[in-house]
Amino acid sequence: MRVSPAEKIANYVVLIAFAIFALYPILTVVAAALGTPDTGEQTTSILGVHPGNFAEAWRIGHFGTYLRTSLLVSVIVVAVSVVLSVLAGYALGSIRFPGSELVLYLFLLGMMMPNEAVVVPLYFDLRDLHLTDTLWAVVLPQIAQSVAFGSYWMRTYFRSSSRAVVEAARLDGAGHWRTLWLILVPLARPAIVTLTVLTFMWTWNEFLIPLVMVTAEGLRTAPLGLAFFQGQYTQGFTLLAAGACIVATPVVVLYVFLQRHFIAGMLEGAVRE
Repeated sequence: MRVSPAEKIANYVVLIAFAIFALYPILTVVAAALGTPDTGEQTTSILGVHPGNFAEAWRIGHFGTYLRTSLLVSVIVVAVSVVLSVLAGYALGSIRFPGSELVLYLFLLGMMMPNEAVVVPLYFDLRDLHLTDTLWAVVLPQIAQSVAFGSYWMRTYFRSSSRAVVEAARLDGAGHWRTLWLILVPLARPAIVTLTVLTFMWTWNEFLIPLVMVTAEGLRTAPLGLAFFQGQYTQGFTLLAAGACIVATPVVVLYVFLQRHFIAGMLEGAVRE
């Protein structure tokens, strides 16, 4: 179907308008982070731009410690939840066993349950296990949340994957383990990368669980540290904007490096659905 020049122009106009609408708040924060400090601190200035605001925010806000904690939490959550999601998704999507539908409904229930409804009883449960104010109190609840979505995501992929490939592997004598890791997982790379990016973003941006579960400053994640930084510098929007850019940078970098696989996985999931 041929698209007329007028339709092309209209499409570009709509896309540019949405791009401006999405990027304007981000560019506003970046511009504020590079602006003249409004708290009286003297920072490095280059042609009217103040990149020294980032160094000042890093020094005052202790973002190095917070970023290390967030990176450690995110790596553990992503690694464990993606592996468990692949295993559970394969079991639910490719293997027929009694109670599989019930297990799927339990995963769906985990997806629909909001954090606010379970965080208080979860806190008391972890406190009885002497896990509060530890790294595990932040990691374990987020693994459970991520596995609930990841299992459903991977089940959708494996359920719609080529049955001919699986049957051919079975005829060649491959068991479930070899079929999964040597045949299906390489084919599912876009879906797995998409799940990895989504899980990393959700884990990195999680605020409520670290806020409730930990009190030690060394266990604060980057979003939680930014909130405390905001409480200290309510009059200094420049440094606050610089801190927000520092916290958001790892997610942006990860998405830039994996955007092709991420978009491919999203489109593949949409087509399969």
